[in-house]
Amino acid sequence: MKTILLIEDNADIRDNMAEILELAGFKVITADNGKLGVELAVEGKPDLIVCDIMMPVLDGYGVIHMLQKNPETQHIPFIFLTAKAERTEIRKGMELGADDYITKPFNGTELLNAIESRLRKSELLKKELPAGINGLDTLISSISGKEALDAFIENRSTSKFRKKQVIYTEGHHPARLYYVLKGKVKTYKINDDGKEFVIGLYSEGDFLGYTALLEDNLYKESAEALEDSEIAMIPKNEFNELINCNREVMQKFVLLLANNITDKEAQLLGLAYNSLRKKVADTLVTLSKKYKTDKNKPFAINISRENLANIAGTAKESLIRTLSDFKDEQLIDIVHGDIVVLDEKKLERLLN
Repeated sequence: MKTILLIEDNADIRDNMAEILELAGFKVITADNGKLGVELAVEGKPDLIVCDIMMPVLDGYGVIHMLQKNPETQHIPFIFLTAKAERTEIRKGMELGADDYITKPFNGTELLNAIESRLRKSELLKKELPAGINGLDTLISSISGKEALDAFIENRSTSKFRKKQVIYTEGHHPARLYYVLKGKVKTYKINDDGKEFVIGLYSEGDFLGYTALLEDNLYKESAEALEDSEIAMIPKNEFNELINCNREVMQKFVLLLANNITDKEAQLLGLAYNSLRKKVADTLVTLSKKYKTDKNKPFAINISRENLANIAGTAKESLIRTLSDFKDEQLIDIVHGDIVVLDEKKLERLLN
């Protein structure tokens, strides 16, 4: 049961709010002035605080100032309750650390919606997001509830890309965020000698192209369809609005990007020191974890040997020899060009 602290000097408003919240299943603590409210917050560590601005002893601005100075209370979601709706007042509260405003008069639905929304965002801060692109999906769907992701991508303009068709190119300015509706996509870089290296794999439900948007810089990689794909495109301004809507969301997004960097470092370490067999085995395991849809069947993928070599970071000829060895060892099978993983666990445990 979540605990809500109400700091409100008007007894009628305070009692009415407490009754609504208790009926909604919350535990409610009340305070009739700011000083008492701060003491209860420090003592009880509520899950969320709703606080009036104009109060005796200590006003709402004083309350949030004191709570923000205390490491034990500075991350508690804080909603101002006020009859003042001027932009300058709202800005002042937000700069002090408030998460939201409820303007008097209000109804019970508005109160509950604001509280439930802020509690969801608070849970997002505590959640360990997966590294990589799956973390972005989790992040967006957590911002405003489980329907947010669908709402974010529905009714978008979509484009169909044929196999090997370029979606965006390194060195170009980003104008949109891409969302894979169908198909598979790779991101890659090409060195001065024309050698391609695949740095990312994406499938249905994945976003791509967001790093350049965040940096407000040029694309540092290119993206290409691995098979016939359908991509939804979200304008840059809407993506910026999404990540800037809440400071906690931005903080978590920075952590998500840091996890991405950790993954890339592990990938580079493997390329530098892993044996050929280990590189190919790790690549097959990565593809299986990324694209496998039926856990009860062996993973199979139709992918060109050139693309597979670029993902593994090895020569095509060396890759083909290693695949042949794996087939002889019954780790994989090759059926009409498709690679079928027969023993994923043994591939994963393969020693250098």
